[in-house]
Amino acid sequence: MPILFWIIAATLFDSVVALVGVFSLWIKDRILKDLLFALVAFSAGALLSGALLHLVAESIESKVLSVDTVFVLVLAGFSFFFMMEKFLYWRHCHNGVCEVHPYTYLILFGDAAHNFIDGLVIAASFIVDVKFGMITTLMIISHEVPQELGDFAVLVYGGLSRKRALLYNFISQLTCVTGGLIGYAASSASSTFSIYLLPLAAGGFIYISASDLIPELHREADIKKSILAFFFFATGVVFMLGAKLVFEH
Repeated sequence: MPILFWIIAATLFDSVVALVGVFSLWIKDRILKDLLFALVAFSAGALLSGALLHLVAESIESKVLSVDTVFVLVLAGFSFFFMMEKFLYWRHCHNGVCEVHPYTYLILFGDAAHNFIDGLVIAASFIVDVKFGMITTLMIISHEVPQELGDFAVLVYGGLSRKRALLYNFISQLTCVTGGLIGYAASSASSTFSIYLLPLAAGGFIYISASDLIPELHREADIKKSILAFFFFATGVVFMLGAKLVFEH
């Protein structure tokens, strides 16, 4: 089969992962509320550690960019997301009341950039070898599942309905297909292009975790739930660390 077919099939398969939150449609609201709180904590840890351990580390290890340039781009991404949230807050919130919290849009934007990079990586791997492409796709999907579940939780927690959260998350995930097509069309330059996007996306993920999700966890006054939140936060960190160790070997 043509390489382009494999790339399209793999990126579409990766995009379907965004629908992992569909199970929530049959869960009672009370149970879902507790589950979402745990997943928001998990997502905060996963986003923060994923940005540092995966995106920033990969940017530095590529040796395409200097360490200083990588961190300047991280700061640029952080600053851009800060500016975007202020704009969205001004646009969608009135008198401190937000029907849908601005960080829901930020998580979609950041995830779209990350998925676009995944598409570039998938395309590059299939261009090298079809079997290598299959393995790379499975590796990417294996760490996408918990991340997408966490993203879905954040979207619902931020004010979107479950169905809208599923739809918007799926649309955001489809940028993986776009990345795959562009990676195929410009395979010689795609790796360099993606290296510049990695620290920018990292800055955005750090901002979302540190500025939006962790403060949400601090609002919980109950000591038992606070300890549970930290447990799931740490679980997200450990999961991303484990994924890095496994994927590197």
